[in-house]
Amino acid sequence: MMDLSQFAQAALILASPSVWLWLIVGTALGMVFGAAPGLTATAGIAIATPLTFGFDFASSMALLLGLYCSGYFAGSIPAILINMPGAPGNAATSLDGHALARRGKADLALCLAVIGSAMGGFLSILVLAFAAPTLSSFALRFTSVEYAVFGMFGLTCIAAISRGSLVSGLLGAVLGMVLGLVGIDPVGGMERLTFGNFSLLTGIALLPALIAFFAITEVFAQAMAGQHGQELPRQEQAAPLAVFGLVLRRWWLVLKSGAIGIGIGLLPGTGPTIASWIAYGEAARGDPKVGSKDGSESGVLASEVANNAVTGAALVPLLTLGIPGDTVTAILIGAFLIQGIEVGPLFIATHGQLFMQILILLALANLAILVVGLGTRRWLPLLLRIPQRILVPLIVVFCAAGAFSVNNMSFDVLMILVLGFGGFVLMRLGMPMAPVVLGLVLGPIVERNLRDALTVHQMDWSVFVTRPISLAILCITLLVIGVTYWRSRSRSRPAT
Repeated sequence: MMDLSQFAQAALILASPSVWLWLIVGTALGMVFGAAPGLTATAGIAIATPLTFGFDFASSMALLLGLYCSGYFAGSIPAILINMPGAPGNAATSLDGHALARRGKADLALCLAVIGSAMGGFLSILVLAFAAPTLSSFALRFTSVEYAVFGMFGLTCIAAISRGSLVSGLLGAVLGMVLGLVGIDPVGGMERLTFGNFSLLTGIALLPALIAFFAITEVFAQAMAGQHGQELPRQEQAAPLAVFGLVLRRWWLVLKSGAIGIGIGLLPGTGPTIASWIAYGEAARGDPKVGSKDGSESGVLASEVANNAVTGAALVPLLTLGIPGDTVTAILIGAFLIQGIEVGPLFIATHGQLFMQILILLALANLAILVVGLGTRRWLPLLLRIPQRILVPLIVVFCAAGAFSVNNMSFDVLMILVLGFGGFVLMRLGMPMAPVVLGLVLGPIVERNLRDALTVHQMDWSVFVTRPISLAILCITLLVIGVTYWRSRSRSRPAT
C-alpha cells in the first residue's frame, strides 16, 4: 500500500502555500466550531463542503480534514474551562478536566487534551495507512447482534465511573435509558413518553442533554451556594515538555485508549462519543482518582486520545468500502463527489497518490492541533479569572444559544432548564451524572440493535452466543465485570 514514489509526488503537491493556508484555515474553523456549544465538527464540515467547488483536491481536503481533526479536539476547551462540552465526544473530558480546573490546573488539562488528541490522531493514521482493507472487511461482519452486545459492553463502564456508589450509578443509567426512549419508537413507530408534546417526537437531543447535565446543573449549584460560592483559584502554568513526559509515562493508557477509539471508529454508526466513554471507563478501572472530585490526568488523556483516534479510523470504511463511519465522513462523500472521485474498494488502487495526500494531510492536521492548541492554551484559562457573578450568567447565555442552535427550537432551551434542575436534584441526592449520560448514549443503541437482532433471528436468543464475534465480546464483558468486582473487593478489604 505504501508506494514511495506516490508518497513523494503527494508531498510535492502538498508543499503548495495554498494548501498550507487552507489547512490553517480549516484548523482554526475547527477550533471555533468545536469549542462553541451547539456547533460541532459535523456542522462545520457541512457548511464548508459546498465552498470547495472550484478547489483542487489537495486544497479541498486540507480545509475539510483540518476542520475535522481540530473540531473533534476543540470541544474539550469549554468542557475543561466551564464544564460545558462543546460536542458529545468531549463529555467524558469534562468530568476530570473541569475538576482539574477547579484545582488551578486548567492549563495542565488543556495540554493533556491537545497532546492526547494529536496522539490519538497519529495512531489512527497508522491504521489507515497499513491495515485499512483488512479492518474494513472485519468491520463489515458486525450486524445488529454484535452492535447490541457491544453496547452492553459499553454499559459495563457504569461500574467504573460510579466510584463506590454502584446502586446510584445503575439507577442513573436506567434513568438515562428512559430519557433515551422518549420519542418515536424506531421499530414499532409508536409514541413513547411524549405526553402529547409534539416537540418530544424526535426525542431528547444528546447535545442539549449534555449541556443540561453538566453546565446547567453547575449553574444551579452555584446559585444555591450564593455568596458562599468560591471563586476558582488562580491557574498554574504547565510546561508542555513536562506534560509530554507525563503522557509518555502513561504509554499503556494511550495505546489502550487509541485502540478503543480506532476499533469503534471502524464501526459505521458509532462515533467518538461511545469511544471516549468506554476509554474513560477503562481509565477509571486502572486509576482510582479518575472521576473523583479532584480529577485525574488519566481521565482527560484517555477520553481525548480515544475521541481523536476515531478520525482516521472512520475514514477506513469510507475509503475502502464507500461506507461512512460517522456523520462527518458521510458529509465527506459529498466533498469527494465535488472533485469527481468515487470512494470504494478501488479508490486506493486507482487513486494511490490521492490516498497519500489524505494520509499526509491528516498528519499535518494533527501537527496543527499541537501547534495551535499549545500556542493558544496559555490565554484560554484567563476565562476562569472572570468573577463567578459575571461568568455564571455568561454560561447560561452560551447554554441557551447552544441548545437553540441544535434544532433551532426554543423548546430545547426550556428542556435544558428542566433537565438541568433535575440533574441538580439528583446530584444533591448523591447520584453521579456520568452514568445518566452513558445510559442516554448507549440505551437507544442497545435497544434498537437488540430488537433488530431478535426480529431477524425469530426471537432466538442463542444467536448472541453462536456468532463468534458476539460471543467474544460477551466473554470480554464478563471478564471486565469479574475484574472490576475483584478489584472493588480488594480495595474494600481491610488492611492487615
